[in-house]
Amino acid sequence: MAFLSEILGHTITDFDGKYIGKLEDIIARELADATHPIVDAVVIKDKNKLIIVPYALVMALFAPSIPLKCRADEIPHYEPTENDIFLSRDVLDKQIIDTNGARVVRVNDLELVRVNGTVYVGNVDIGLMGIMRRMGIADATQRLVTTFKLPTPQTYISWDDVELLRHDPFMRLRVPANSLADLHPADVAEIISDMNKLESGQLLEALNMEQLADTLEEVETEFQVDLVENMSNQKVADLLEEMEPDEAADLLAKLPEARSRDLLALMNKEDSDEMQKLLSYDEDSAGGIMTTEYACVPPNVTAEEAIKILRETATDAETLFYVYVTDTSDHLMGVFSLSNLIFADPSARVEEFMEDRVKTVNLSDDQDEVAQVITKYDLIAIPVVDDNNVMHGIVTADDALDKIIPTAWKKRLPRFYR
Repeated sequence: MAFLSEILGHTITDFDGKYIGKLEDIIARELADATHPIVDAVVIKDKNKLIIVPYALVMALFAPSIPLKCRADEIPHYEPTENDIFLSRDVLDKQIIDTNGARVVRVNDLELVRVNGTVYVGNVDIGLMGIMRRMGIADATQRLVTTFKLPTPQTYISWDDVELLRHDPFMRLRVPANSLADLHPADVAEIISDMNKLESGQLLEALNMEQLADTLEEVETEFQVDLVENMSNQKVADLLEEMEPDEAADLLAKLPEARSRDLLALMNKEDSDEMQKLLSYDEDSAGGIMTTEYACVPPNVTAEEAIKILRETATDAETLFYVYVTDTSDHLMGVFSLSNLIFADPSARVEEFMEDRVKTVNLSDDQDEVAQVITKYDLIAIPVVDDNNVMHGIVTADDALDKIIPTAWKKRLPRFYR
């Protein structure tokens, strides 16, 4: 085992011991059936000239002076491919995504491991010792750590737990969709918050529309505006249709007025009408923070029929903890919990087991009032009605408590956008 920093700059000689140059870089490539890249070539620098030699011609890589198996005039031509990873140029000091820890970290060194004659990239060193090693004072640092019994925290990440941010002219982000699918949207949002604008844009390109919507809902509206700034209007319109209505309306409200109009025109009529309705209310009112996606059933159906209705209509509901009972004109008549429904007699009618005394808020009620009602009665959500008791939506506890719970605890506003 060795580290990249320990061999960079070593002298390279040919078979006859003739000086060729200094080790400038190491090229690795990834195999479909392996989790760790293998070393495929070495880059030699002699004055201003670079020579790339296949690793098969290297006699001993981990040596003070690295000899080749051929003479200088016998070195074959090696043509790098776009998938080659230049370990020093592309990885050292670059940001990587630690998919296991869901964070962005910086590479300080790389561990190289030889197995049966093949050299693999093993672990990524993101700790202080990697920096000390590159400064040439790792041994002295280690002696101090040992002498004073200082803590030595784990600073390595296995290569298969990272995704590399490739800093080539096209700024490609090598993030497989399945890697991102395994992360919670809040974790993806955390990763994005550690990136600069260009990098975050590239990561978002790797997300499908559902993942993108879920991720944006985990960050502040101001940050959402920055993230969609360079997206096409059609993509943003599709994204708004995928987002929760209240979140989508908040984003639309923060965008330039002309662009908001263009986006509403691109959305399907049902979603566009819904957005315009939400935008018509004061942003700090119950109407302004409500979502129009909730579960409801009529009063005269049986429990068995209610379950069937919910399966067909409530797939997009913000929460299924409460099911609201409304008549054909959307007047609110009652509410019951999902547990009430599950334990009810299948033949019992909804009006028989619903609670008809429902706590509600008015469309014009201030967000602080909504939060107080939700807190007082320990609710997960509360229905929003007008003066005629017609139900228009629900306000969930997290949206109502935005003003009470510090924003930093709920969502993350990244430093690059402050």
